Amino acid sequence: MSAASQRWTVARLGTAQTLAWASSYYLPAMLAVPMARDLGVATPTVFAAFSVALIVSALLGPLAGRTIDRHGGRPVLVGTNLLFAAALAGMALAQGPVGLFAAWVLMGVAMGSGLYEAAFATLVRLYGQGARGAITGITLIAGFASTVGWPLSAWMEVQWGWRGACAGWAALHLLVGVPLNGWLPRIAPEEDGQTPAAVAPSTPAATTTTAASPAPDHALRTTVLLSFVFAVTWFTSTAMAAHLPRLLQASGTSLQAAVAMAALVGPAQVAARLLEFGFLRRLHPLLSAQLAAAAHPLGAALLMVVGGPAAAVFTVLHGAGNGILTIAKGTLPLVLFGPAGYGARQGLMMVPARVAQAFAPVLFGMLLDGVGVAALWSTTLLGLAALGALWMLRPLAQR
Repeated sequence: MSAASQRWTVARLGTAQTLAWASSYYLPAMLAVPMARDLGVATPTVFAAFSVALIVSALLGPLAGRTIDRHGGRPVLVGTNLLFAAALAGMALAQGPVGLFAAWVLMGVAMGSGLYEAAFATLVRLYGQGARGAITGITLIAGFASTVGWPLSAWMEVQWGWRGACAGWAALHLLVGVPLNGWLPRIAPEEDGQTPAAVAPSTPAATTTTAASPAPDHALRTTVLLSFVFAVTWFTSTAMAAHLPRLLQASGTSLQAAVAMAALVGPAQVAARLLEFGFLRRLHPLLSAQLAAAAHPLGAALLMVVGGPAAAVFTVLHGAGNGILTIAKGTLPLVLFGPAGYGARQGLMMVPARVAQAFAPVLFGMLLDGVGVAALWSTTLLGLAALGALWMLRPLAQR
């Protein structure tokens, strides 16, 4: 496929991913309180329903990946837009906790087959080993999901109430999401055991990431190490997303300053992804991931030692590391295993990550309540362990 065609595909898929993330992962932050108040439940009950959705998405991920491997991402992603719309409509119509949980379970099905992992698998099915630049491209666009989603959810809630906001997001999936994903290139179904057709590098940068598929005796070890790294990444990013302003306050920062500094995460993620798209794409993805994995522990150590004055540095380092590690979730399995069976493998490796993500807000919140800013020791040690796991993958990458 031509470079222009690939750019249009990235633009469409990145916009559709922005819509998917904004209307699912970032929805509770703005709507959980009015939703709980209207339904007569506690706010943690809404977040519990969200955690259930994350667990459901973990269980569905491998199946969605195998389906994309075989049929391409177009039919799967269009189907998820319909599921997102149905789940959001179900929330708008919910009259109690049963309806709320049922809608979030359906949302989990949509998330398991319609977020980054599905988008990455779609790009690998289209472009094979040359998908690294395209993966970075969609994360650049969708990196603004919270920037777009939080204000838009808040505006719709003010105008129409939380039920109207859910209905509005459902309408956007039908009117915007379905056409965007429906315009993705069509892929011929893959025969059993056949590798994707588009395995040749399609960009000059792809030559730096030729696959070094592990021997069978190393495949399981590689899968376990990558799964651990992804689980740590998702745990830390979700814990920070839920508690970052409160964590910064515990370090001695005022509420206003904590909110302002927490807002630096998004720009830091996008800036790091631009760096990955430019300079770091010339390096092996494993080296990029190692640098990114070191960012959060370094920032956390500074915050615990220095306190409030280091809050902005911690926030920027965390955001930058998380931004590049999001890309690594897509590129590392591709460069270490190759494009064959990418979707199924990606879905399987993300199961522990989704489960860790589901429990991260509760577990880190308990630590923060108990020991304050020292709760960062948990994510720091996990981050160092993930860095060690990436270091153990060096021989395979060099080979």
